[in-house]
Amino acid sequence: MSVYENFAQVYDTFMENIPYNDWIEYIEKIWNKFNLKPKLIADLGCGTGNITIPLAKKGYELIGIDASYQMLAKAREKSAKENVNILYLEQDMREFELYGTVDCIVSMCDSINYILEEDELLQVFKWVNNYLEPKGLFIFDINTIYKFENILGYNSFSQTTENSAYTLENYFDNEEMINEFYTNFFIEDEETGLYHRFEEIHYEKAYTIEKIKKLIEKSGLTLLGVYDELTFNKPKEDSQRVFFVACENGK
Repeated sequence: MSVYENFAQVYDTFMENIPYNDWIEYIEKIWNKFNLKPKLIADLGCGTGNITIPLAKKGYELIGIDASYQMLAKAREKSAKENVNILYLEQDMREFELYGTVDCIVSMCDSINYILEEDELLQVFKWVNNYLEPKGLFIFDINTIYKFENILGYNSFSQTTENSAYTLENYFDNEEMINEFYTNFFIEDEETGLYHRFEEIHYEKAYTIEKIKKLIEKSGLTLLGVYDELTFNKPKEDSQRVFFVACENGK
């Protein structure tokens, strides 16, 4: 899962269109809906801290977990600028360890899709169940099969900024249910003005909602709801992102 190694340098630049603030507001609505008043929250796949840091600024205590040293370095740098104290752990979410239990675990921006094997995803859910306080909530999203097949598909994407650019070629294998992102990044060296080219290949697994439900149940968690993005409505056939809410069952 050594992804985002070079992308970390320009991650925030190319992710400006991601509705992080809307997701944070939605997370708080979920807490209200299920009567949770969390104090300590863990963010699985926290990246550069775009969910972690705003939550910390709201007064919550945060733990950020990510497998990429480079992404965490950016997160720590941003946290220092925002004057927030966050514990960052460089860990693979398939085998993460905490020092104790937390009130809520969140995993945003399709981090769950990066788990390519069902047995490994089940293990993630088991670890979540292990580290949640009784009745604590687990909130996460996934990219849907509809999005992989109809939005990303076999398309190419590109974006440029003043001192960087990227191209993305997408391929979705609907037999293996694996989506491949082949990316090229061109990043300007501030000292020389020359551009350096980096390439990375990222993979995401497309899971059915029913499969996720079964894995949640098998892990010992209790499923509370499955929702179309930013709503409390049932997912639609053309939903591109779906949110799941589960809880530690207190047994």
